[in-house]
Amino acid sequence: MISLVIPVYNEEQLIDRLLDRACQALGSIADDFEIICIDDGSTDASLEKLISYRQQEKRVKIVVLSKNFGHQAAYTAGLTYAKGGYIAMIDADLQDPPELLTNMYEKLVRENLDVVYGKRTVRQERWLKRLSIRLFHKAFRHVIQVKDADNVGNFSLFTRRVLHALLALPEKNRYLPGLRFFVGFKQDYIEYERPDRVGGPSKMSTFELIRLALDAFFSFSDLPIKICLYTGLAGILIFCTGFVYTLVSKFIGIAPFGWSSTIFSIYFLGSVQLVFLGILGEYIHRIYKEIQNRPIFIVREFIE
Repeated sequence: MISLVIPVYNEEQLIDRLLDRACQALGSIADDFEIICIDDGSTDASLEKLISYRQQEKRVKIVVLSKNFGHQAAYTAGLTYAKGGYIAMIDADLQDPPELLTNMYEKLVRENLDVVYGKRTVRQERWLKRLSIRLFHKAFRHVIQVKDADNVGNFSLFTRRVLHALLALPEKNRYLPGLRFFVGFKQDYIEYERPDRVGGPSKMSTFELIRLALDAFFSFSDLPIKICLYTGLAGILIFCTGFVYTLVSKFIGIAPFGWSSTIFSIYFLGSVQLVFLGILGEYIHRIYKEIQNRPIFIVREFIE
């Protein structure tokens, strides 16, 4: 069996097209498949559309969450309910073509792989969004030390032993593309061009994208803390040099800097300290969430 996991949040315009294409793609691989749609607290008619589609296609199953828990939590919920020997993940916005699942499956079986993920060669979003995402992926690739990790998202197909490895990771701040690289196994990718959305604006706001990027960095790297340390050491060196200069200027009769430079230095150092406290706070907040041990998601209903 092949299980396809799709998180859905306010995608009523795309659901019928999405499921039609997904069923056709999976049907070209095998008759035995399931599509697990996770309603992540949608406020439009997405759930009603999913239930209506299920009346004609019983292989569509619906996990209804009690509220909006977020994109990665919804994926985790779907993975928990997946029964297939092969599991695929895809977003509901149709920017990742479901038809590529056939290519992924053929490559995975032919080359005896455990994971095949999609690597985007061309993106057709707005230039500012493309630039921001490109910068994030370039930086994240260096963080996790995987050369092919840039322009990679959730779109992937993997075996059940990879699923067990992913579900064994208990952390609450989840970034599944990073966790997928972390668990290892034999991985490869296929390249594709990613089109822009056709069903209105993205359901993930800029703030949510930034928060996801922060989760990725803080979960997989101590680089922010190292930046604090190295900047602090550089600051100590600079101000030790300034202190020596001030002492020398006293002896040779050169007037020291005035009040403006002093006040500027104080404000500069204070701002740097506040930034560093914010970075430390991000780590402490994530530690606090892990210690709370609250569930990643809560299921209101499972329709199968």
